[in-house]
Amino acid sequence: MRWSFTLLGAGLALAFSAPAHAQLSKAEAKMAETVDAEYERSVALLEKMVNQNSGTMNFDGVRKVGDMMRAELEPLGFKVEWKDMAAAKRAGHLIARKKGKKGTKRLLLIAHLDTVFEADSPFQSFRRKKAQGVDEAEGPGAGDDKGGLTVIVAALRAMQAAGTLKDANIEIVMTGDEEDSGEPIELARADLIAAGKRADAALDFEGLVVDEGKDMGTIARRSSNSWRLEVIGKTGHSSLIFNETYGDGAINELARIIHRFRTELPEQNLTFNVGLVAGGQEAALDPDGIRISAKGKTNIIPGIALARGDFRTLSEEQSARVRAKMTAIVAEHAPLTSAKISFDPGAYPAMAPTDGNKALLAALNGVNRDLGLAEMAPLDPLKRGAGDISFVASDVDGLVGLGTSSRGDHAPGETVDLDSIKRQAKRSAILMTRLSKEKLSAK
Repeated sequence: MRWSFTLLGAGLALAFSAPAHAQLSKAEAKMAETVDAEYERSVALLEKMVNQNSGTMNFDGVRKVGDMMRAELEPLGFKVEWKDMAAAKRAGHLIARKKGKKGTKRLLLIAHLDTVFEADSPFQSFRRKKAQGVDEAEGPGAGDDKGGLTVIVAALRAMQAAGTLKDANIEIVMTGDEEDSGEPIELARADLIAAGKRADAALDFEGLVVDEGKDMGTIARRSSNSWRLEVIGKTGHSSLIFNETYGDGAINELARIIHRFRTELPEQNLTFNVGLVAGGQEAALDPDGIRISAKGKTNIIPGIALARGDFRTLSEEQSARVRAKMTAIVAEHAPLTSAKISFDPGAYPAMAPTDGNKALLAALNGVNRDLGLAEMAPLDPLKRGAGDISFVASDVDGLVGLGTSSRGDHAPGETVDLDSIKRQAKRSAILMTRLSKEKLSAK
């Protein structure tokens, strides 16, 4: 559901970047105090979750992290449900709901239980590091997204302590396959999409981006679209290549098509990548589309060439335009070859930078002003990948990046800034409280 703020107060928030005096209410001050007081409790919860492997394909591990979150949310008054996703070949999702005051805004919180580190990864444990006044921890998923889950719990506990949680209408969708979505995607994201249609604002608790030392607000995320290209050529003795009988061969034609992609596709907010390529006398992709087997000889004109890649855009209109361009280029394949391109189902849609998203960031900057924190500027969407919030972006205004700050995500050595738990939980608790006081407007 789309909605908008009265932007007078939100606009004032943007006028300040380094406020001199905080303007927190008594309840908001209590939230901030609670977050600080429970900091070590929050770190202990993060450590517990990180030490439980929950790689996307470790279904038991994903469920166990879900159980940990259930244990935190049920005492706060949430009705918690596990949605099995065996039909999508994934573990499932944890969904928590709490009814509050009638007629007020309904908030959707988004996070994920899984990580990219599977059970056979050598990177498996939480290790806290304190040096030169910086409190950090290294561990699989410490930032992405178990740090975000920790912020959610810290913020909700602060709201409960201040007495503001009881009136809030909140639904939390914690997917178990954000890092490697199940298929069909329509099934894997059905519960999230339905939640988006019920909500009036969506807050995504993936990581905070810090750019050149400044906390940034994310109001847009680009899509993620995967493609497959297959080129067939006439095979024969290599001495006959390029003549009118055998033509250029499959590999040369594949290279020519990819070069046209590189030179003709570029436009603002688009990136294009070739991630896998092979060719020869024989070549074949595995069923998962992540490995290619090929064989050939230097004296044989290659009869087949294959490539896999992706492209990312800032709107669905841009995605459609890029697909049309790629299809047209492939259709103009060279004589004595054939070529076809296909686009994988299950693309992540784009989250465009709407006025409603900008208004949410303005509201967050009002919180920053009153906490004595600097204004958060909109992050360049080229600096962030796709995410689950994009599945609800067409139905509800959203804001991304309410989780922890981290570095080295998706690689051994992933490190979370533990101190960021405090400022992110304070921001989130106060923002959710203020949004929860907003009356529903006529649709």
